[in-house]
Amino acid sequence: MFDPSNVIVGLEVGTSKICVVVGEVSGGGAPNLIGVGQCKSRGVRKGEITDVDQVSSDIRDALAEAEEMANVEIRSVWLGVSGGHIGGFNNHGSHQVPSIDREITEEDVEHVMKNAKVANMGADRYPIHVNRHHFTVNGQHGVVNPVGMLGQSLEVDVHITFGNFNRLQNPVRVVKGLPMEVEGIVFNGLASALAVLLPVQKQQGTLVIDMGGGTTDYAVFHEGLVRHTGVLAVGGDHLTNDLAYFFKVPISAAEKLKREHGGVLVGDDVKGRTLTLPSEHGLPEKSVNLEHLRRIMKERVEETFQLIEEELGDRDLMNCVRAGVVICGGSANIPDVLRMAENVFQVPAYKGRTTAMSGTKAALDQPEFATAIGLVRFGAQQGRARKRRAIDDLIPRRVKETIEQLFGRA
Repeated sequence: MFDPSNVIVGLEVGTSKICVVVGEVSGGGAPNLIGVGQCKSRGVRKGEITDVDQVSSDIRDALAEAEEMANVEIRSVWLGVSGGHIGGFNNHGSHQVPSIDREITEEDVEHVMKNAKVANMGADRYPIHVNRHHFTVNGQHGVVNPVGMLGQSLEVDVHITFGNFNRLQNPVRVVKGLPMEVEGIVFNGLASALAVLLPVQKQQGTLVIDMGGGTTDYAVFHEGLVRHTGVLAVGGDHLTNDLAYFFKVPISAAEKLKREHGGVLVGDDVKGRTLTLPSEHGLPEKSVNLEHLRRIMKERVEETFQLIEEELGDRDLMNCVRAGVVICGGSANIPDVLRMAENVFQVPAYKGRTTAMSGTKAALDQPEFATAIGLVRFGAQQGRARKRRAIDDLIPRRVKETIEQLFGRA
């Protein structure tokens, strides 16, 4: 049995699957994957819950499987969130230090960050993440840590990932009703990036695209910082629906076509070829043109990539994507999807695989587990940050206690 205090759990409530990943934090602070649980998702559409009872039942099943594999009792989770209501933008905050000759303190940093969070988002919008860029002190740009510097004017640039407050609360309420504690919510796109990106990729500039069942989440990193985040309410399920509609076949048959014969490039090898679908439920056999199948999938995936490329171009961010594009999520397994990404973005494309983490290899090598694994990594990072803050708070108390012991209380 593992120490419960060292256990971190990530929960992804996806459109196509519910996924639970259990990690144990080692002495060095790096999580080790010790358990995975998953089941087919019901009651979720485009990344958002539509049937509470079905989702609750599926989460319980996935949690039970993860608990059995990891031999732990799961009490709390880091919850991944997605949906078309989630977006991101850059914002600026400023703070005036009371005295021109006073050193900038942690309290000043907290003030300027608080001011940066106050954005004209509307009362219904909630900041999920506020990722800090660089500070400016008295006009000096590019300051990484202003604490201890002299200055009267303190400014900061941030990237805010936000969502609709009520729609973010829906999955939280479902998890708490199990009952289970929610340590925090994390945007799926950032979680996936944490799982698959190396520090050098974040520094040089990389776009991470997580193509799930109901949404496509994405995040841009450059110079080690989050530059942009966003969601398209389009995913792998839309490919299946397209095929079902065009070929007039059941969803189950369309999904099988996608998985067994799908692809996003139309080569000479598929032209003129047909597939015969066996009869189902008394229906006659059906012939499917393989070239048409590939072309339908090509159009949908190409459009998805082009929408992301256009948005990044409008924000002048494509020049930041120098290290390439990393594709994860279930749709990363579609044949030729990397070549399609390279054609659209004009940079190298790679399939996302978990980096710098040990544990169950079957999960670590699968791009569809990136989000849940990233949630565990996010939780581990938050734990290390809390310990550092606790140590920082402890040191002044110890100094004060020592002075009191030597000189008596004031």
